[in-house]
Amino acid sequence: MRLGLTLLFSLAALPAASDPVLDLPIACTLGETCHIQQYVDRDPGSGARDFTCGGLSYDGHKGTDFALATMARMRAGVDVLASAPGIVTGLRDGVEDRVYGPDNAAAVKGRECGNGVVLRHEDGWETQYCHLKNGSVRVRKGDRVDSGTVLGQVGISGKAQFPHVHLSVRRNGAVVDPFHTGDVTQCGASTGSLWRETPAYVASGLLDAGFTDAVPDYDQVKDGTATRPDLPADAGALVFFVLAFGGQAGDIVRLIIEGPQGQLIQQDSALDRAQAQFFRAAGRRLKGASWPGGTYQGAAILLRGGVEVDRIDATVTVN
Repeated sequence: MRLGLTLLFSLAALPAASDPVLDLPIACTLGETCHIQQYVDRDPGSGARDFTCGGLSYDGHKGTDFALATMARMRAGVDVLASAPGIVTGLRDGVEDRVYGPDNAAAVKGRECGNGVVLRHEDGWETQYCHLKNGSVRVRKGDRVDSGTVLGQVGISGKAQFPHVHLSVRRNGAVVDPFHTGDVTQCGASTGSLWRETPAYVASGLLDAGFTDAVPDYDQVKDGTATRPDLPADAGALVFFVLAFGGQAGDIVRLIIEGPQGQLIQQDSALDRAQAQFFRAAGRRLKGASWPGGTYQGAAILLRGGVEVDRIDATVTVN
């Protein structure tokens, strides 16, 4: 995945000797196999803003969400890792992996973290890892772990609507944003980072793309099962779709399909509001007996103010 609008935030102030130095809590490559979907909410009121004063948060969010693009990637298995050495002081397993909604809200009440692990570090610090996959927790209470120890796997248990690990950092019970350790109600300044290597801030991006023979259901797209690697020549339609995050009002999603005989379609779709995750699709119905055989290429481009933010490509073979 090629993510744009990237701002690198260096360690503006070194952590104190007693502060934890954090490594990523997930075994993936940011910007390729995973992404950060939400940050700590630094707005003291009813709104939401992340540590850059951007919109990648929601009201009252107390951690950082390291997300996978699809449920298929979750099912394949992605490890959740201890971000720093510590002692396991709490854990839960046995909560079902299921998209949170009105039908299971009552069952989740009081277990919003889902399957999770809490680690105690020095000087009042602790980290909490939420929404782990059911049956995946690999540590026990009282275990001493090192940075990088596998705690479990990424899941969608508890109050979660996409597969991710939610990392909360606290000191003496108070929420600390590991990207900006100053007053949690402030944003835009750089007053220190707890990360060993501070992850790049990426405001928006394209997560997945593919071809199919009809406009897919959003659930199929998020599940990672919508893509068809090849299509028959008599397919009723040729459809290209893209899954994205961090959309802002006014953004343009441009979808292009090129076939063996040239361009089939270019379609621009404007976002009318900010959207944490969304998908768009474009295509053409079959006219005639069959599609020309060969390779078809799809390009999805996210534009903001006329500037390309990100691009992702996919192909399909028509037999």
